[in-house]
Amino acid sequence: MSRALALARRGLGLTRPNPAVGALLVKDGRVIAEGWHRRAGSEHAEVAAIEAADQPLRGATLYCTLEPCCHDGPYKRTPPCTRRIISEGIGRVVVAALDPNPAVDGRGVAALREAGIEVTVGPLAMPALQLNEAFAAAVRLRRPFVHLKAAQTLDGYIATADGDSRWITDKQARTVAHELRAAGDAVVVGAATVRRDNPLLTVRHVAGRQPLRVVLSGCRPLPADSPLFHDRFADRTLVYQPEAGRTHVDLHALLDDLLRRDVQSVLVEGGSRVLSSFLARGLWDRLSLFVAPRILGGGVRTVDGLGIASIADAIALQEVSIERLGNGVLISGYRDPRQLFGSGFRHREVVGHAEAGAVPDALMEEGYVYGNC
Repeated sequence: MSRALALARRGLGLTRPNPAVGALLVKDGRVIAEGWHRRAGSEHAEVAAIEAADQPLRGATLYCTLEPCCHDGPYKRTPPCTRRIISEGIGRVVVAALDPNPAVDGRGVAALREAGIEVTVGPLAMPALQLNEAFAAAVRLRRPFVHLKAAQTLDGYIATADGDSRWITDKQARTVAHELRAAGDAVVVGAATVRRDNPLLTVRHVAGRQPLRVVLSGCRPLPADSPLFHDRFADRTLVYQPEAGRTHVDLHALLDDLLRRDVQSVLVEGGSRVLSSFLARGLWDRLSLFVAPRILGGGVRTVDGLGIASIADAIALQEVSIERLGNGVLISGYRDPRQLFGSGFRHREVVGHAEAGAVPDALMEEGYVYGNC
């Protein structure tokens, strides 16, 4: 499944509005074909792998990162993958995660099992689901995937009292932050961040595409000399202002408009008021907090004014991961993975080698170890 995930990553950023999916076929202990979804309208990963095979597939095992589709529809450009899998006589299917799309959501697995095909669900489920967070938010929540990101000191500050914040974290952490920026369709900041930091909001440190730059403006004008309005990406800068009689941008309306612009994922980078506003309204899916081993003792809080009066009411992250980055750490987690991923999260199965099938020798020789994504 690790190899299938690697194949799926080849389609990242190219398959929208579809998910990125990888698949491979194993027969007699060796990999005989591979495939991945390359772009919307092209064959899905399972069919791509089938088409790449040069021998009969009866009795073969198909590994795929996402549940095969089983539905037709007016907006669907390819036939159901389950139909082709069944017709080829494939004997076993191993699926990393169920499809969060309500049109599938377990129905593909049910169709295969009804046809007498053995199906295992669950190996590397979370990496497979995380690969398509934006797709899940679009089909289940009908809005962009909202990823909140901040870099703070040990005592919870993102800047000094006079706004100095460069740099709280080290180069390694900032490189990972730019990877997050490159993975999103839009990066969002508030007007205070533009005035205080004069940010570029460009993708540096890593190779990647430039997302839209979204500024949430208030009543005061933004600095006319900001590079956001004059550099080579000026045409990718959007400014949202409050409606008449209001002091803040309506975040629900913002996300609705961004989705209409084909934005499926948003990275919210601050400042404190913006991060707090998304948190207070429950309009977020994932939070990534870069924590540096520094103490300020005062300054601008990462978040503030949430009105939480008890520990029992505190916002709790789920599916938390902690990663060491240089001298600091990255803490990341979800608001509600069950709501975001649906059955793909609720029906995860913990499987070992015996249940998921032995690792083919060909994968072991190439360095792919089951369980390492």
